[in-house]
This record gives sequence, C-alpha cells and structure tokens, in this order.
Amino acid sequence: MAAEGPAGGSPSRSKRADAQRNRETVLTAAAEVFVTSGVDAPIRRIAAQAGVGMATIYRHFPTRADLVTAVYQHQIEACAEAGPHLLARAGSPFDALRQWIDLFVDFLVTKHGLADALQSDSDRFAALHAHFLDRLLPVCAQLLDAAVEAGDIRPGTQPYELLRGIGNLCVGRDDDPRYDPRRLIALLLQGLRPHAS
Repeated sequence: MAAEGPAGGSPSRSKRADAQRNRETVLTAAAEVFVTSGVDAPIRRIAAQAGVGMATIYRHFPTRADLVTAVYQHQIEACAEAGPHLLARAGSPFDALRQWIDLFVDFLVTKHGLADALQSDSDRFAALHAHFLDRLLPVCAQLLDAAVEAGDIRPGTQPYELLRGIGNLCVGRDDDPRYDPRRLIALLLQGLRPHAS
C-alpha cells in the first residue's frame, strides 16, 4: 500500500497536482509576456514572471514551439469556455457577445508572431488553426444566436465572418500606436444592432 501524503493523498498524486499547477502558472505567465514582448521573448523572462526555474519550463515544454502551441491551446480553451458563462451572467446576450469579443481580442493580441514561431512546423500550425475554428466558431454562433433571439442584433451575421473581420481589424496594432482596433470593433458591433424605429 502506498504511503499517504500530508493531505491524505498519495505522494505521486500530489506531485502530479504540483506539476499541473506549475504548467498552468507557466502558461499564464507566457501569455502575459507574449503580449508585451512577442513569442520570441527570452525563456528566462517567462520563468521570472511565473516564479519558477527555467528547468521547470523545459521539463513541460522542451521547445519554444511546444510552449507557444500550449499557450494558444490554453487560451483557445479559456475563450471557448467563457462564452456560456458570460451568456449566463451578462445583463443581455449582446453584453455577453461584447464581453466575449473583448476576450477574443485579448487572445488575438497574444497571437502576434505565432505564424513565425511555428513556421518550421506547418502541420502543427495547421492543427492549431483547425482547433481554433472547431472550438471558437460554435461559441461565437451560440452568442450570435442568443443576441438575435433577444432582438439585440439583426440576423444574418456569420460567426466566421465576424471573427475574421475582428482578426483583420487587429492586424497592425503593434505597428502604429495611434491605431486602436477596439474602437473600430466597438463600431462594428454597434453596426450589428437593429436600427431604431
């Protein structure tokens, strides 16, 4: 019979839980560093942000491409899971859509440099893009449908078109400090509202 750890669990279960916490901490820290410094940021900066040693990062993510891929998969999942929660808690389906689009834009900001980081691994990039569409298009469709049903927006907006349009508005954000894509995205969302009678 295995010895129990301090909380009554087995030592190996406790180690797995610690490893999972470390992994989540690294992913969160890497996403924050990617926002300010891009995906080519030094690993030591990510380690410092996470409060772990560089060996911990390399144990979980042997290559930079592994880390970059894991960060984006983690963020895709967080964005997908947020949709139903926002729909349940927001004041209206349109508010839920708007808040979810804010999260989506945050995700796109950290996506800067993704293609370059995974350029040598086109299969991995293609798989990540397919996962992105598989997870986020249904959530966007659910939010759009709820907003249409509530009369918050006009019918006819396709989820792919909306996400693609928002993505295009976010292009070039880093190149020009005078450009704020969020202001144009707010105008885009306002354009979905039904015209006042």
